[in-house]
Amino acid sequence: MTALHTRWDDAWLLAGARTPFADLGGPLSLVSPIDLGIKAARAALDKAGIAGAEIGHVVAGSVAQASFDAYMLPRHIGLYAGVPLDVPALLVQRVCGTGIEAIVQAATAVDRQGAGFALAVGAESMSRNPIAAFTHRGGFGLGAPVEFKDFLWEALLDPACGLSMGGTAEELARRHGITRAEVDAYAARSFDRALAARAAGFFDDEVVPVVNETFARDGLRDRGIALPRKVDSVAADTHPRPSPVELLAKIRPAFGGVQTGGNSSAVVDGAAAVVLASGAQAKGRGRLARLVASCAVGCAPEVMGIGPVPAIRALLDRAGLALDAIGLVEINEAFGAQVMACARELGLDEARLNVNGGAIAIGHPLAATGARLSLTVAREMRRRGLRYGIASACIGGGQGIALLLENPDA
Repeated sequence: MTALHTRWDDAWLLAGARTPFADLGGPLSLVSPIDLGIKAARAALDKAGIAGAEIGHVVAGSVAQASFDAYMLPRHIGLYAGVPLDVPALLVQRVCGTGIEAIVQAATAVDRQGAGFALAVGAESMSRNPIAAFTHRGGFGLGAPVEFKDFLWEALLDPACGLSMGGTAEELARRHGITRAEVDAYAARSFDRALAARAAGFFDDEVVPVVNETFARDGLRDRGIALPRKVDSVAADTHPRPSPVELLAKIRPAFGGVQTGGNSSAVVDGAAAVVLASGAQAKGRGRLARLVASCAVGCAPEVMGIGPVPAIRALLDRAGLALDAIGLVEINEAFGAQVMACARELGLDEARLNVNGGAIAIGHPLAATGARLSLTVAREMRRRGLRYGIASACIGGGQGIALLLENPDA
């Protein structure tokens, strides 16, 4: 099997932060993904105790073109986070694996390219996905069809295999014999775990409240965040809620099978950022985890959700580790049946999987998810004193990506 493998000798995750993840059309729906990214980046730098002026490279990604200046996203995030004018910025996009890919590229910059410190950011506004057309630059013909389309809806379809993303999860459910009752039970557990983590204060050190705020830098025009009227602050994820199996069972199927709006990832807006450093720069500072290696692989588009399985297997093979050595695993919950199929193929005990809830409860802002998964698993590894953890995601179109992290103090 072909796998794109990256291994680092000296790359460290110092700290990170994220905005709350807010439901589609909710209190963050008017905020540009760039401004969400700036907010997360500034908070991550603050938690790491690093000034923006110390950053040597910025890597950021966003899947949707959710603002007119989206192509400048990494550059603008860096500039308004205080990064020096002469520091470069890179835009990456690996669909739902974008957040992990940003970390991979940033880790390579500190390990091999002399960056010292690097900033990796994923930012997504699902609410601002445009409704647009590619075919009307020359105008509208009399009686000709008007071809405006909803980017958010169209992005859920893979024209290569003719299936929606939900349809690929249904295919996995069929192949693995996963029932609606099993998927609902898994989803209920995701909600329960997220609510328990919130009650225990786990997210308090990860989530930074979003408020009305101006981002200023000398020589540049001000930009910032303006929340809706009567909203002064968004301080917590909006989607986690009590969701017992009995309630989830009443929701209609969304794709003609086991998947519903209740047992699939929540559509949300948000951003996440982490600060990485070389060993020399990390010395004497708080370090969450060492970044060991990553793998990206391809898989069949019609079962894109199984991508984490070959990615994790390739990662472990190259690292010389067995799955039993991995204390915690975060696999993005794009769909309940999808993550269950991954766990079954890997033989992964769900007691080690998404222990603080996953995207079904918390939400899946595409580019931000991988950064959240990586930060969450690093923090939980340290809290439990575990040595190894993996963050992984399936990728629309048929890919998987996985990242191996090590707790240096375990």
